[in-house]
Amino acid sequence: MAAGNETLDLQGTDSLELAQTLAKQLAIGPMDWHQLNSNRQIRAKEQVAAALVYLLNDNPEEALPRLEQAVGWLNRSIKAPPCPTHGERH
Repeated sequence: MAAGNETLDLQGTDSLELAQTLAKQLAIGPMDWHQLNSNRQIRAKEQVAAALVYLLNDNPEEALPRLEQAVGWLNRSIKAPPCPTHGERH
Protein backbone atom coordinates (compact mmCIF):
# COMPACT_ATOMS: atom_id res chain seq x y z
CA MET A 1 0.00 0.00 0.00
CA ALA A 2 1.07 3.55 -0.57
CA ALA A 3 2.11 5.66 2.39
CA GLY A 4 1.60 9.35 2.96
CA ASN A 5 0.73 11.38 -0.14
CA GLU A 6 1.93 8.71 -2.55
CA THR A 7 -0.71 7.05 -4.70
CA LEU A 8 -0.73 3.60 -6.17
CA ASP A 9 -0.98 3.87 -9.96
CA LEU A 10 -3.27 1.10 -11.16
CA GLN A 11 -3.96 2.58 -14.59
CA GLY A 12 -3.53 -0.11 -17.21
CA THR A 13 -3.32 -2.91 -14.65
CA ASP A 14 -5.40 -5.92 -15.62
CA SER A 15 -8.31 -6.68 -13.25
CA LEU A 16 -7.44 -10.36 -13.16
CA GLU A 17 -3.84 -9.56 -12.23
CA LEU A 18 -5.05 -7.31 -9.40
CA ALA A 19 -7.44 -9.99 -8.14
CA GLN A 20 -4.71 -12.65 -8.24
CA THR A 21 -2.38 -10.37 -6.29
CA LEU A 22 -5.09 -9.70 -3.73
CA ALA A 23 -5.92 -13.40 -3.41
CA LYS A 24 -2.25 -14.23 -2.91
CA GLN A 25 -1.90 -11.50 -0.28
CA LEU A 26 -5.01 -12.65 1.61
CA ALA A 27 -4.25 -16.37 1.47
CA ILE A 28 -3.18 -17.87 4.79
CA GLY A 29 0.38 -19.09 4.50
CA PRO A 30 1.63 -22.35 6.02
CA MET A 31 3.49 -20.52 8.80
CA ASP A 32 0.31 -18.72 9.89
CA TRP A 33 -2.19 -21.54 9.37
CA HIS A 34 -2.56 -22.72 12.97
CA GLN A 35 -2.89 -19.17 14.27
CA LEU A 36 -5.36 -17.89 11.65
CA ASN A 37 -7.36 -20.88 10.36
CA SER A 38 -10.28 -20.13 12.69
CA ASN A 39 -10.32 -16.36 12.15
CA ARG A 40 -13.68 -15.78 10.47
CA GLN A 41 -12.84 -12.39 8.95
CA ILE A 42 -9.56 -13.59 7.47
CA ARG A 43 -11.12 -16.79 6.10
CA ALA A 44 -14.02 -14.87 4.54
CA LYS A 45 -11.62 -12.39 2.89
CA GLU A 46 -9.54 -15.27 1.57
CA GLN A 47 -12.59 -16.96 0.04
CA VAL A 48 -14.03 -13.77 -1.50
CA ALA A 49 -10.69 -12.95 -3.13
CA ALA A 50 -10.45 -16.48 -4.56
CA ALA A 51 -14.03 -16.21 -5.85
CA LEU A 52 -13.20 -12.95 -7.59
CA VAL A 53 -10.31 -14.61 -9.42
CA TYR A 54 -12.65 -17.35 -10.64
CA LEU A 55 -15.29 -14.84 -11.71
CA LEU A 56 -12.75 -12.81 -13.68
CA ASN A 57 -11.70 -16.06 -15.35
CA ASP A 58 -15.34 -16.59 -16.41
CA ASN A 59 -15.72 -19.55 -14.09
CA PRO A 60 -18.78 -18.82 -11.90
CA GLU A 61 -19.15 -22.53 -11.08
CA GLU A 62 -15.93 -22.33 -9.05
CA ALA A 63 -16.66 -18.86 -7.66
CA LEU A 64 -20.01 -19.79 -6.11
CA PRO A 65 -18.78 -22.36 -3.55
CA ARG A 66 -16.10 -19.93 -2.40
CA LEU A 67 -18.66 -17.17 -1.96
CA GLU A 68 -20.87 -19.60 -0.05
CA GLN A 69 -17.92 -20.48 2.18
CA ALA A 70 -17.25 -16.78 2.80
CA VAL A 71 -20.87 -16.31 3.87
CA GLY A 72 -20.58 -19.39 6.08
CA TRP A 73 -17.55 -17.96 7.83
CA LEU A 74 -19.33 -14.66 8.39
CA ASN A 75 -22.64 -16.08 9.60
CA ARG A 76 -20.88 -18.74 11.70
CA SER A 77 -22.53 -21.68 9.91
CA ILE A 78 -19.12 -23.28 9.27
CA LYS A 79 -16.02 -23.69 11.38
CA ALA A 80 -12.45 -24.73 10.79
CA PRO A 81 -11.88 -28.49 10.61
CA PRO A 82 -9.35 -29.97 13.03
CA CYS A 83 -5.75 -30.04 11.92
CA PRO A 84 -5.02 -33.41 10.27
CA THR A 85 -1.52 -33.49 11.76
CA HIS A 86 -2.46 -32.31 15.26
CA GLY A 87 -0.73 -34.41 17.83
CA GLU A 88 1.74 -36.00 15.43
CA ARG A 89 5.35 -35.81 16.55
CA HIS A 90 8.24 -36.57 14.26
